[in-house]
Amino acid sequence: MPKRQTLLPRIWLVSDARNDVAIERALLRLPRGSGLIFRHYHLSPAERRSRFFQLKRIARRRQHRVALSGDAASARKWGADAAYGPARLLASGPGCIRLITAHSLREIAQAHRARADAILLSPVFPTRSHPGAKGLGPLRFRLLATRAMVPVIALGGMNPRKAKRLQATNWAAIDSFCGETSRLIRKDS
Repeated sequence: MPKRQTLLPRIWLVSDARNDVAIERALLRLPRGSGLIFRHYHLSPAERRSRFFQLKRIARRRQHRVALSGDAASARKWGADAAYGPARLLASGPGCIRLITAHSLREIAQAHRARADAILLSPVFPTRSHPGAKGLGPLRFRLLATRAMVPVIALGGMNPRKAKRLQATNWAAIDSFCGETSRLIRKDS
């Protein structure tokens, strides 16, 4: 496995307007060396940048990796460890760890062409982020994941129990770290 891929955490917290009020606590509860994918699309550019640096300080104290949703140049400029987004956004720019989103076999191929270091494959299960959208389900997720030439991170309706059921080594979530199931994180992860 290439060196950049060995730096990837197993568990990722994905930020969102829904979990912003509890995100500091969630970062402190995650196992050391986990990851934060900072999105916060709901904020103005100045507020987003300020919030990123607040959360990055907390994440660094726990030795978490930090990924910025956006292009690779911005991720490097903001001091993030990685850039997160679709292949079209991350296909060029200065070298950094690329966490590329995919929902289909076609998008997995695009992620490979964009030199992904990992692919966030979603939605595995139904999720509040995409109401009414059908999840891939365990079987389709596994079939698609076998086509990836880089580590796959399961996203979408994930929590520690579902990750275990899915046999997903790497997983990410928005709600499960900040809601009712957050008490399960340390015990089950």
